[in-house]
Amino acid sequence: MIALDGVTKRYNGHTVLDDVSIEFGEEGITSLIGPNGAGKSTLFGLVGRLIRPDGGSVSIDGMEVGGAPSRELAKTIAVLRQDNHIAARLTVHDLVEFGRFPHSQGRLTAEDRDRIEQAISYLELDEFRHRFLDELSGGQRQRAFIAMVLAQDTKYVLLDEPLNNLDLRHQTSIMKLIRRIADDLGKKVVIVLHDINFAATYSDRIVAMRDGRIIADAASRDIMRPDVLRDVYSTEVDVREIDGRPVALYYS
Repeated sequence: MIALDGVTKRYNGHTVLDDVSIEFGEEGITSLIGPNGAGKSTLFGLVGRLIRPDGGSVSIDGMEVGGAPSRELAKTIAVLRQDNHIAARLTVHDLVEFGRFPHSQGRLTAEDRDRIEQAISYLELDEFRHRFLDELSGGQRQRAFIAMVLAQDTKYVLLDEPLNNLDLRHQTSIMKLIRRIADDLGKKVVIVLHDINFAATYSDRIVAMRDGRIIADAASRDIMRPDVLRDVYSTEVDVREIDGRPVALYYS
């Protein structure tokens, strides 16, 4: 279980997370939604030990994140940030191999190589394995990064805005893939999304944030209500039923 207890984070006197307590890890996919500046990416950074809280605690399966050995933490949780650009010119295979570092420390075993091959195959990247990342389309590149995370073979996977800069077809493809990873492989995925309709379609649970606080936390369908979404985004939102699914319509 990923647990935040009374977590607060400030930058230059400005509170970006305000006494947040929440647990993740029961559902297959949990989506974090909310306007820009709500604190979603900061929460991710705290869980992934990319930043430290000013108050409260973060733990993963009983391990205090701040004091846990980095290698053990990396065997339990994988974090894919939205700014996942790598300066070095790497092939897809090179990138996916990085996912095994917490296990192999750079000395690949037969099991490591099997995990790498499984991840490449699962993401349907076989034909691109020797291509450099800068030769791929945006959707192909994002699949390569997710393959790296999959090769890491962790219980928990955190994805920070993985649909950024992708067209609608690739956004849909990535969300279907994430749903498969949760259902087929039993991963517990927490994902930051801007598109509420993608969140509603593919998530089991939605956590809505605003101004550094959690203001709604429920099953996806229960979040898809005009009064809840109006409170989250401070704008008028209508919700219609289309083919049995709730769809949010935004108005300026």
